[in-house]
Amino acid sequence: MKIKKTGKKNIKLLIILLIIIIVTIILLGPLQIQNKILKIIYPREFENFVTLYAKEYNVDENLIYAIIKAESNFDPNAVSGKSAKGLMQIVDETAIDIAKTLSLKLSEDELIEKLNDIDLNINLGTKYMSMLLKKYENIAIALTAYNAGIGTVDNWIEKGTIKSDGSDVENIPYKETNQYVRKILRDYKIYQKLYN
Repeated sequence: MKIKKTGKKNIKLLIILLIIIIVTIILLGPLQIQNKILKIIYPREFENFVTLYAKEYNVDENLIYAIIKAESNFDPNAVSGKSAKGLMQIVDETAIDIAKTLSLKLSEDELIEKLNDIDLNINLGTKYMSMLLKKYENIAIALTAYNAGIGTVDNWIEKGTIKSDGSDVENIPYKETNQYVRKILRDYKIYQKLYN
C-alpha cells in the first residue's frame, strides 16, 4: 500500500515539475533559455580589462574573449606545457617583445614575474593580437601566428602551404594549431551572436 502512495506522489511531483518547465519555456521562450545557457558556457569575464584594451588596440572584444576561452578558459593562473602563462597564454619571450612596444615601467624580470596578472596579461595579449591583425590583415592567419608563431606562419605562406587570405585554414599543418584556429573562429561567431 505504501509503495503505491509513494509511486503516486512521485508521479504527481514529476507532473508538477513538467508543468513548471513548460510554463517557463512558454514565458521565457526557448531562445532566451538557450542564450542564457550559452552565456554561462561563453562568459565575458574580466570585462573591464578586455573592453579597455580592445578599444585601445582596436580589436573586437569578442575575439579577445574567444582567445581567452580557448587559451585558459578564464583561468588567470593557467600555465601551458610550453610555459605560456595567464589568461591569454603568453610566453616570456613574446611578453618581453610586446612590452617593448608599450610604455610599461617594468624590468624584464618583473614583467615575467607578473605575467599572470589579469590586467597585464590582457594588455599584452590584446596588443599582440592587434599587431598580428595589422601584419596579416586576416583574423584566421593572425590566430595561426598567435598559436604557431610569426616565423612559422610566414614560412607556410611563403611556401604556399597556407594562403595569406586565410581561405584555406584547413591546410594548417600543425594539428594543434589547425584545431585551435577553427575553435576560436567558431567561438568568435558565438560570442558575436550572443553579445552584439
